[in-house]
Amino acid sequence: MEAEKVHLSKDKITYLITAYSKALDSRSEDSILGDKFVDEALAKVDFDFNKYYVKGGEISVAIRAKHLDGWTKEFLLANPIATVLHLGCGLDSRVFRIDPPATVRWYDIDMPDVIEIRRIIYPERHDYQMIGTSVTDPHWLDQIPTDRPVLAVAEGLMAYITKEEVVGLLNRITEKFTPGEIIFDAHSKMMNKQMNRVAAKNKADFSLHWSMGDPHDLEKEVPRLKLVDSVPILALPELIERMSKGSQSKKRVGKMFAHLGFYKNLIRHCRYRF
Repeated sequence: MEAEKVHLSKDKITYLITAYSKALDSRSEDSILGDKFVDEALAKVDFDFNKYYVKGGEISVAIRAKHLDGWTKEFLLANPIATVLHLGCGLDSRVFRIDPPATVRWYDIDMPDVIEIRRIIYPERHDYQMIGTSVTDPHWLDQIPTDRPVLAVAEGLMAYITKEEVVGLLNRITEKFTPGEIIFDAHSKMMNKQMNRVAAKNKADFSLHWSMGDPHDLEKEVPRLKLVDSVPILALPELIERMSKGSQSKKRVGKMFAHLGFYKNLIRHCRYRF
């Protein structure tokens, strides 16, 4: 099949690069995520990924996805009849990786231009629907039934929207559904500052906004949330081992960093119940 021409504004390029990182990981003999679905999907896209790719991303992005996949599977095991809201799904293939049974209703939500690309590169499947809208628009939730437990998954999304938008989104979800869980990755203020500095230096057309301090603070802003887990991703043994592979000195430095509070909290995965 001839590759489709993909036209995205610069602020959407991160969707492609994140997906490309997972595709690169899938080609490795020692793949972390084994995401053959995204690799096959991106084969239909005509885009110069290497122009924007950051070396090492195939490790960190794959481990991030694998960890959130694990929480997703745990939720669906406990709630085999459920609804999943994949917020800011980008070009991720999570619904195909997880392959939930027909008792699970799955929604991928993202901007209309991103959903348009998904319709080209991914096949249809049972009980699966894509919604083309901003996740911060309050009206898209009106089309989601409330008859099942709900899991909301947000990977690589929360830092790109403002605090007011994060709080508003989570309040709308927790007020509409019950019971449920919300899982996402969160950056510290230092992490956002560093990434915004790099983005500005490279004239990238995006910036990061919301950051997390104490994860319990979100319980005050969204009263129905209860923190279940907060995991410092940069301290995960698999990430340290992979990133420092082949060098004893790098391994020692990695393990040292893993015990530093500011480093551990640069990126965390948070899991809340409501």
